[in-house]
Amino acid sequence: MVLCVFSMSAQPAVAGKGMAMIKGGSYLPLYSADTQRITLRAFNMDIYPVTNADYLLFLSKYPEWSRRKVKSLFADSSYLNHWITDSSFNNNIMNSPVVNVSWFAAKKYCECNGKRLPKVAEWELVARSNEKSADASKDKEFNQWVLNWVSKPTAKVLPNVGTTFKNYYGVYDMHGLVWEWTYDFNSALTTGESRGNSSLDNTFFCGGGSFDSKDINNYASFMRFAMRSSVKANYCVPNIGFRCVK
Repeated sequence: MVLCVFSMSAQPAVAGKGMAMIKGGSYLPLYSADTQRITLRAFNMDIYPVTNADYLLFLSKYPEWSRRKVKSLFADSSYLNHWITDSSFNNNIMNSPVVNVSWFAAKKYCECNGKRLPKVAEWELVARSNEKSADASKDKEFNQWVLNWVSKPTAKVLPNVGTTFKNYYGVYDMHGLVWEWTYDFNSALTTGESRGNSSLDNTFFCGGGSFDSKDINNYASFMRFAMRSSVKANYCVPNIGFRCVK
């Protein structure tokens, strides 16, 4: 088995990958009236999700967040369990999005890099764009593509970041690789069963509540809100990663 062991002299291939400027705009949360639109100011967002190589660099500076040292309050027993050791993993996932990382750990990573996790409204604003339009939320072809992805089982080996399309803002992989943590994930307006384990699967996320909303065509967005309602901050899930904003 080939291992990738990070050292400070061996920078990850996607390090320093940059951020994209998001001009801001108006976002209407699910189940909200038109008068409840949220106006977002401009912000920067990571072009790609955080990778395993990125996260290993973080651990080299903050070893208290390694598998052996992290407190159970901040991460469950699945934390980084796809890695071989605290500092090694199979070489073919170096540039794949890091998963099995809790909200607490993702938040700390962003803070230590002078950034923060995106708010739900910020994430959804960027996620509704396709290659050509800032708002493709009414584009049937785009919505079907996203729905096709969220309906598939998670791949055993996740593809590298940057393997999906670049959207209107110049951001990759908002859909097609992993779900992503948001700063206020637990403010989701949908309600769901609080599960006592982190063995989450796409089939658990019921979107039946979508029938109460006027936007029933965007089923994938209800899947995301149901997912956010089904996790806790210390959960480490094999199909949830993250990226940062500033």
